[in-house]
Parts: sequence; C-alpha cells; structure tokens
Amino acid sequence: EMLIKKFTFNGFQENTYVLSDTKGNCVIVDPGCYDRYEENELIKYIAKTKLKVNAVLNTHAHIDHVLGNQFVLSRFPVPFYLHMDDISTLQAVPNYANLYGFGGYKPSPAPTVVLKGGEPLKFGEMEFKVFHTPGHAPGHVVFYNEKEKVVVNGDVLFKGSFGRVDLPGGSMKLLKKTIFDIMFALPDDTVILCGHGDDTTIGHEKKTNYINDF
Repeated sequence: EMLIKKFTFNGFQENTYVLSDTKGNCVIVDPGCYDRYEENELIKYIAKTKLKVNAVLNTHAHIDHVLGNQFVLSRFPVPFYLHMDDISTLQAVPNYANLYGFGGYKPSPAPTVVLKGGEPLKFGEMEFKVFHTPGHAPGHVVFYNEKEKVVVNGDVLFKGSFGRVDLPGGSMKLLKKTIFDIMFALPDDTVILCGHGDDTTIGHEKKTNYINDF
C-alpha cells in the first residue's frame, strides 16, 4: 500500500508529493517549497512519520516544480532524477526566477540520474515506470505505479484541462500526442496526481477533458 501525501506550495499552487511504502521508504516528487514555512511543513511531515527519503524525482523542471530541489537535496543527499531533455529547462530557471518573484531561488543541483523514458524505478516496495511525456516541457515525464493504479503526472493533464504549451519547448501537437497515445492508454481507473489542482482519473478525463475539442 502506497501512502500519498500532497502539499500545495508557492505562488503557483504547485502540488508536491511525498509517496511512501509501509516500510517507511519515500520519494519526494517535484519539491515546490519556497519559503521557510513551506520547507518546515515538508520536513516536519517526514520527521513525524519517520520516513527515509530514497530519492527526489522531477516530472519536469519549470520553476514552480523545482523551487525546493536545493533545499531538499542538501537536507537529504539522495539521487535526483530528471529527464535528459529537461536539463536545459532546469539550467534556465535562475535566469527568470526574479521575473516570477522568486528572487531568493537557490539553484538546483544537476540530476544525478538522467532519465530517458521507459525505465523501471524501484524504491522500497514502490515500483514506477517512467514515460517520456513531452508537450508541456520537452523532458516531461510521468511516474506510473501500475500496482497502485496511480500516475504522478505533473503538468500533462489537469482535471478538465491540460498543461500550457506556450512556454519554451512547449508544443500543442506533442502534448496531444502524449495525452492520447500514452496517458489515455492507461487503465480508466488509474488515479492521476496532478501538478496543480485536484486528482482525477484517466476514465474521467477521457470523457470530459477539453483536449478532446482540439
């Protein structure tokens, strides 16, 4: 049984996930904590539940999803996973952090594990398959746990909508292909953990998502 804890952080209301197994192993996905209060909230949860951090995973490297990378990785020296096509996205963050009001951004370390897509990942009892899902960001990935029927989907799909495509490296054509070929091929009862907003399911989005109107 995988436990899912969601935090909503920073001005973009980004969802950071701590996923843990019954033995206390956990991974932190898209740490978006920015201020001291948010950092403490995350650390307090990990301490209180006595979790052992195994890795930091980024679905992609836009600023709102990586604000806490440096903090978390200095606190827990664990492997950091990012897709190769989003290394440049990560490297660009310091150039525009000020524009978005994040003047105190502490630059993220480089990934220690570079993903290509297709990899199986195992942390304690949790198993994920990595799918490369470009469109919102060139190196966007999702982490699919088949046994738990959960996909950590970053900013590919939202409840009723989908990730924006007007940022550098974004493409509507690619995002549509990602959603129809990869996401909608998952079982209907798969829960989608979104990078912003509420959870949803694949079945619900197949029926109601307005990507179908494009």
